[in-house]
Formats: sequence, structure tokens, C-alpha cells
Amino acid sequence: MKVKFIALALLLALVMGAGAQTKEIRVLLANHPYGDLLKAAIPEYEKATGVKVNVESLQESQLTTKLTTEFATSSSSADVFMTRPLQEGKMFYKNGWYEPLTAYDFSDYPESAMGVAKFGNKPYLVPLVTEWQVLYYRKDLLKKAGLSIPTTFDELEKAAKALKTADVAGFASRGKGAAAVTQLSSYVYNYGGKYLDKGVAVFDSKETLDAIRFYGKLLANYGPAGITSMSWENIMPVFQAGKIAMWTDASVFYGQIVDPTKSQVPAENVGIANFPAGPKTDNPFIVVSWGMAVARQSKNKALAMDFIKWATSKDLAKRGLIASIPMARNSAWADSEARLKANPELVASQSFAAKNGNPFDRPYMSAVGNARDLIGEVIIESINTAGTSAKLAELAKQKVQAVNELLEDTGEFGVY
Repeated sequence: MKVKFIALALLLALVMGAGAQTKEIRVLLANHPYGDLLKAAIPEYEKATGVKVNVESLQESQLTTKLTTEFATSSSSADVFMTRPLQEGKMFYKNGWYEPLTAYDFSDYPESAMGVAKFGNKPYLVPLVTEWQVLYYRKDLLKKAGLSIPTTFDELEKAAKALKTADVAGFASRGKGAAAVTQLSSYVYNYGGKYLDKGVAVFDSKETLDAIRFYGKLLANYGPAGITSMSWENIMPVFQAGKIAMWTDASVFYGQIVDPTKSQVPAENVGIANFPAGPKTDNPFIVVSWGMAVARQSKNKALAMDFIKWATSKDLAKRGLIASIPMARNSAWADSEARLKANPELVASQSFAAKNGNPFDRPYMSAVGNARDLIGEVIIESINTAGTSAKLAELAKQKVQAVNELLEDTGEFGVY
């Protein structure tokens, strides 16, 4: 009798277990302010839906590499993932790795953001975060030096020189090869230059070379030691330690910069200003830096679509903006509570960039990673010589030829 009871109990357990199988999806996020916010909010989604979300967080280049490897080998179990439209968007679309999002409501997104979310007549990405280049600066240090906020490149250089001390770098921006390309872009535009023109590489033009020389001079003369090995994640802790007076980078980092658990600089001493004007124009980048997509090979597409609608919802966009993450949704910027709680300097800089900005911060092409590596070599040469390299023009010409060959290989040369 006891044996029969145990057998019956085991059978019931197996039946009930089979009927109550947990629904699961795999979500890959970037180590990014919005990725962090979303990761913290996911337990809310799990509680409301009963769906188990298996989350992986990776540094941005590692995320791209992992997804590329998994998709290319047809070994991926990814359902939803964060993606950089300007970095891998064209390649992922061409390879058929994005699921079309024809059932998603995109009415709350600006048309400028949708330009990189669509291929042909179909949307494949949900714009998550817009970023534009700003000037972060130490209010207390500028005040002590009797300086106004720099509004031009000339003023930026003069302030960097005045603010540099034995302990504090006067200026910083990304100097690590490929990583520097996005932050150099606004300097290039404000000198009147471009990376690509009508599907052809042109960063060996006088205007672009002048920008690269200026960038190299600033970083070599007024930047922190080891700048050619530094991207934003290396510069931020130095700024937070009070060792950098001014820093040009993406607007998305403000909330992290002033995190009181990580920064030794009080939030009231950190300012955000419009990116300074160059000799030709005032045209900083404003881009959709991150989007979210459903994997074409997902076996859980209904669950994936439900998750992506929640993860990119108006409520989470509002929460993001309140946390000083510059969200893509129009409704977040129109929300009175969000605008009241968000940093007013951040809101003002967004308004300026939205009216005057350039929608690209890198060459928009399938082989953008390779192109950034090539342009990065020119940037490092400029930094290492404080902008004075006699071989910079020839080096740029060589790299232009290499980028044009990449464009030819992917059938994009002369296509725009």
C-alpha cells in the first residue's frame, strides 16, 4: 500500500510538472545605463507574467561579437537583444538576423530615430536611447579659474590649457583607436568634414584632417596619461576621482558620472553644456545609439514580442529619462514629471542637438567595425604627435583606400 501511494505521488508530480512548465526567454543586454535599469526592472515583468527571463549583460563590443558568432553558426538561443543600429544594424539585417517588428506601434518615435530602425519598408529595431555629444565640465574648477563655459573650439583649447595642473587633466575625450571615432565625429562635422560622402570614404579631406589634428593636439597636450588606451569606461572613473576638468562624450553618461556611490565629485559641481562650435559649423552628432530587437531564429517569438513591448514601454522610457538616460520616445521628453526630475542642462542640450545635430557618429556601413579600426589608427597617430605628424595625410589616404575597398566588398561603394 505504501509503495502504491509513493508511485501515485510521483506520477502526479510528473504530470503536474509537465503541465506547469516554466516559460523562459533569453535576453542579452549591454553594460549600459539603460541595460542596468532594465535588468533591475525585469523581476517586475517576471512577477506579472510568470515568464522566467534569463539575462546576460556584456560590454558592448563583447555583445556584438557574441551575437555575431551565435547567429553565424546557427547556435543561438537568444530571443531578445540590445543592438547598436549604427554599428551592426546593416550587417545584422543583411544576414537575416533581425525579426521584422511589423506588429509594434512606432507612433511615439521621432522620424529621425526611425531612419536607422527601418530597412526597406519594414522596421526591425525599436529605438531605445538617443545620444548626442556634450561637454561635461567641472563648475567649481571653471569658476575658480574665472572661466566661462567654452562655446567654441578656440575657447575649449584655452580653457583646457588654463585648467591643466599637475594633478588634473584640462581635457579628455576617447583616445582608444576605434572607440574614439564616434567622439571625433562632432569635431569632424564642426570643421566641415565627413567620414563618408555619397558612399565614398573622404576622411582624408583637409577639413577632416584639420579636425583630427585639433583632436590629437587637445588630447596630447591637456589629456590624462595613457589616453590612447582610454574609452569612456576608462575616462569616467578618472573624472569621478576629480582628475579631469572637461570631457566631451555622449550625453547618456551623466547619471553614472554623478552617482554618489562612485564619484568623489559632488553632483552640483558637474555641468553639462552644448558641444562647442567649430570653425565651420555647430553640428554635433545626435544618434540612436541603442535599439532592441527580436532574434529571427527565436523559438519563442510571441514571448519575445511581449517582452520587447514591455522593455521599450512608455513607463520604462519615463523612468529612464528621470534617471538622466536620454530615451528615444517622444512621450518621455514631453512628460512634465520626467522633465522636472531630469537634469535641466541635459534637457536643454537635447533640444539644441535635436535641432542642429548630425544623425551619424561613425561611417554608416556594414563593415563599420573594420572602418573604425582603420580610422582609429589615424587618430592615434595624431594624438601621439600632438597633431603635428608629417605623415598623417598619407596615412589617412591609405586608410581611405582601405575603407573604400570594404565598401566595394559589401556592394555599398557609391551607394547612399
